[in-house]
Amino acid sequence: MSIRADARRARAHVLLVVTAMIWGFAFVAQRVGAEHVTAYTFNGTRFLLGAASLVPLVYVVDRRLRTVDGASRWRAVLWPGVATGGVLFTGSALQQAGLGHTTAGNAGFITSLYIVIVPVLGVFLRRRATWMTWAGVVLAVVGLYLLSVTEGVSISYGDGLVLVCALFFAAHILLVGAFSGRGLDPLRFSVVQFVTSGVFSCAVALAVEEVPFAGTSQAVVPILYGGLLSVGVAYTLQVVAQADAEPTTAALLMSLEAVFGLVGGMVFLGEQMTVRGLTGCAVMLAGIVVAQLGEPDRA
Repeated sequence: MSIRADARRARAHVLLVVTAMIWGFAFVAQRVGAEHVTAYTFNGTRFLLGAASLVPLVYVVDRRLRTVDGASRWRAVLWPGVATGGVLFTGSALQQAGLGHTTAGNAGFITSLYIVIVPVLGVFLRRRATWMTWAGVVLAVVGLYLLSVTEGVSISYGDGLVLVCALFFAAHILLVGAFSGRGLDPLRFSVVQFVTSGVFSCAVALAVEEVPFAGTSQAVVPILYGGLLSVGVAYTLQVVAQADAEPTTAALLMSLEAVFGLVGGMVFLGEQMTVRGLTGCAVMLAGIVVAQLGEPDRA
């Protein structure tokens, strides 16, 4: 691997850890926001806010780079953005539906199984992981179990919905990786993805909620965090980083959101860290290190 490629990969890994940190602390915002608004309202407003926050940046960057083919850049990201946005919305909707029929611990653990699903799907896409990467995945799953599940796992209808949700999140990671590798404009790609997911979420809110968008004014701070940071910054960093990171390693690094979520709960919500949870964090980190050591070279 060249020094330049090695530096790009290192930068991508750092960006993915930052992404996981922002998403982890977003769990605090989502829990606080859930006290005032429904999931579809929260998701719809935060995704549209995230898209709106990036639009001015698109044109600032265009002006600095003296971009003259802005319209063609929008056309290039249209269908990739709609595809990833639709998958992102579906995964989020299934997760929310499943949460009503299972425990939070089960939901968190099963959702994070995308770290296993990504390399499995990668086999069919001719992106096979090394044995060290698989070893890292196994360690990360064990760590997630220790971190998320405290009373054992029981299979229920809700668990099934959340498992399908994990499939969609895995597909989202693979799609973002594939599209990012095409050299698409990451900001425009993110805008289209967020608008798609936001419009779908708002449409469902209008269709199924008795008083759509009720309580939004009481959830301004969580929505701002969710829209500007969790969506506008973190998902865009994911798009940028996955151009230089293997999908399996990206999934493992982003699964650190569970660890940062635990830290956020301790700092902002007064939640307690158990020895089991600390052990889970340590095992997860060990798995991620092992997986990175086994990551194949990229030209």
